Amino acid sequence: MTALLIALTGLVGLPRPAQAAAASVAPYPVASVYPASTDYTLTVNGTSVPVVKYPGYDIAQFALGTGTATMAVTKTNNTNIGSYGISPQKLNIAGSVSGPTLAFTVRNDEYLIVKLDGRPNLVIAADPAEQDRPATSGTGIFNVQSAPYNVQPNTGAYSTTAFQTALNDAAAWGSANGRQGIVYVPAGVYTLGNLFLRSNLALYLAPGAVLRYTGEADHYVVTGHKNSQGRDLTWFISTRYSSSNIKIYGRGIIDGDGMASLKPSNLGVNLLMPVYTDGFTVDGITFRESSSWAVMPLRSSNMTFRNIKLFNRFDMGENDGIDVIESTNVTVTHAVGIGLDDPFSTKTWGDTTDIYKTVPGTARPLKNVTFDDLVSWTYCYGVKVGQGVFQPQDDVTFRHVVVYDAAVAIGVHHKYGTAAATGTRFDDIDIERLSFSNDANRTWLALMTGNTSGIGPVTGVTVSNVKVRNAGTTAARINGLPGAPITGVTLSNIVMPGSSTAATTLAQMNLTNLSDNGPITITQ
Repeated sequence: MTALLIALTGLVGLPRPAQAAAASVAPYPVASVYPASTDYTLTVNGTSVPVVKYPGYDIAQFALGTGTATMAVTKTNNTNIGSYGISPQKLNIAGSVSGPTLAFTVRNDEYLIVKLDGRPNLVIAADPAEQDRPATSGTGIFNVQSAPYNVQPNTGAYSTTAFQTALNDAAAWGSANGRQGIVYVPAGVYTLGNLFLRSNLALYLAPGAVLRYTGEADHYVVTGHKNSQGRDLTWFISTRYSSSNIKIYGRGIIDGDGMASLKPSNLGVNLLMPVYTDGFTVDGITFRESSSWAVMPLRSSNMTFRNIKLFNRFDMGENDGIDVIESTNVTVTHAVGIGLDDPFSTKTWGDTTDIYKTVPGTARPLKNVTFDDLVSWTYCYGVKVGQGVFQPQDDVTFRHVVVYDAAVAIGVHHKYGTAAATGTRFDDIDIERLSFSNDANRTWLALMTGNTSGIGPVTGVTVSNVKVRNAGTTAARINGLPGAPITGVTLSNIVMPGSSTAATTLAQMNLTNLSDNGPITITQ
């Protein structure tokens, strides 16, 4: 029908449909604490976008309006490009090379990873344009740089008291007026101790605003311990218990300065801990260099995380991206997660687990958690349920996921606890690479029951619409245990490397490591 319409318009002289207009580009200011890339420059629709050097990869961040965006990535050494890659591969982005420059066009805001021969990967994080940026001042708006707070960035000074006062004042105003009071944080680097969020509060971080670990462990309250690493933990930003109606938004950065926190103090920093809260939203924020699990929603409900970037290092362990823990009705939408450990996972623990031993109350089940539209790059699991399943985990979905690289792309690892993991779904997963090994696993699928702290069943796992571009080097596996089997597994439309059609047997899927499992259903 479309082709016929175009033909007819050509015959009668009617105008053809207009080409999409070029999108607006809003580069984010880069704080002076972040060094410029020595490998790349970037322009988007002719606008220069700063590129930051980071251990393991470079980063460029900006907001993109509606329309097309032509990006030009140039090697600073001006040598000719011999080979390149643009991910997600499923977008089929075609590039053109001219000497040291790779040019390509995208039609939407996307989180991309570009690889040029011999250079570090370049992560291009194009956010959607901001729709709800507040004024810098006015009724119900509390600007941290204005009187009476007068917080001055970029000094390296420890300025927590005044900053926290602004948060408290905004929450009090919001509670008194039946809506959220807004704390406005202009661009700049704010070195801060622990911050606490109360009900009816919106914390806005403008582009270029950075909330950063101070580098001094004695500025922080110890909130837990990581037995596996032998270090205390602190929550950089957390909610007060029994809070509600809280939002963190904008295009700023929450930075744990992870290497500084570990040397010499050996303190693990969790960047954001929403705990015992309801109605919590994060939109547009970058979480950078956590020295422990970065974002940990705990025993909370009705939470939304969207347009988030989780940029962790590959030379620091146990630095998960977002671990949803003992919470209900949670969505994580449009996110990129990078780091040595799992970027996206769910977990449940016991009442006195080491990592949050100061939290009162009892552990809770986890239910109705959805991860949607993700790019994952890790040395461990691309997307995972587990390892902790001390409380039931039910109705967890991962969908529209690109695993750029990992050891295991898709996983359920019931290693700790005796509760059941039920109703887990993985749908529309594109697996580009499996370059690493985790516990001797280097495979596209691993469903496992462990035997640490008891055993528990895994029931009802659906894996559908998976494009396996790289199957790894070890067999895919489904391994339960006597008394804790893995049952109710359905595999649908699994396309393995070198094939254009779905596999019809377990052997074709290289799924040959099986034990203590129920019947496996294969559908097309």
